Amino acid sequence: ITWTSATGGDSLNYLGGKGVELIPTEHTEIIIGLAPYQVPVTGPNGFGNIPLTLKYRFFAGNEQHGDYIVTGFLAGSIPNGRFASAYASITPTFAFGKGYRNFDFQSTLGWTIPAGGRQKSGTPVAYNTAFQYRVLRKLWPEVEANVTLWPNGSTKLVGEKQVFMSPGLVAGRFHLWKRLGFSIGAGEQIAVTHYHQYNHAKTLSIRFPF
Repeated sequence: ITWTSATGGDSLNYLGGKGVELIPTEHTEIIIGLAPYQVPVTGPNGFGNIPLTLKYRFFAGNEQHGDYIVTGFLAGSIPNGRFASAYASITPTFAFGKGYRNFDFQSTLGWTIPAGGRQKSGTPVAYNTAFQYRVLRKLWPEVEANVTLWPNGSTKLVGEKQVFMSPGLVAGRFHLWKRLGFSIGAGEQIAVTHYHQYNHAKTLSIRFPF
């Protein structure tokens, strides 16, 4: 469950990121996600895009063997429901992360390619890096940088760059029952570039990992 407060209004989002996960080989994973269900404070409710993801793990090591991971993604998005995009898209992504004792960082670099409407939306490139530090065993203060570049698209977008710095705090994982856990996190996206599509978006996320 995720609550988001942005320029367009507050909303609750359910089901996002969950679905069927298949691991056919040691290094591959296929995720057939559930379309997120969005509940705005004002206006009608509805579903968003259906997410599909193929992952391939290139390298990985546990805490005793380097504490790192390097993964490739091929994500897809199928339009579905009231809050769906106009076109399907694919997003090739490269992800990596490294931990050292109580510190870790995680980064992704992806390129979104829509099936149509590129003259308007372009093919944006997104780069994301999050830095976390564990304190008191269950608390994770973090800061995240989100960068989006538009190498093409409409006259308004082409050549633009949008950067957000997002301080936040995650608490968890707390044990509930058997394998079921509970985590909660909150943060705020603060624009640090002149061009931005929104600013001061606040997010509260509650997860039940198992």
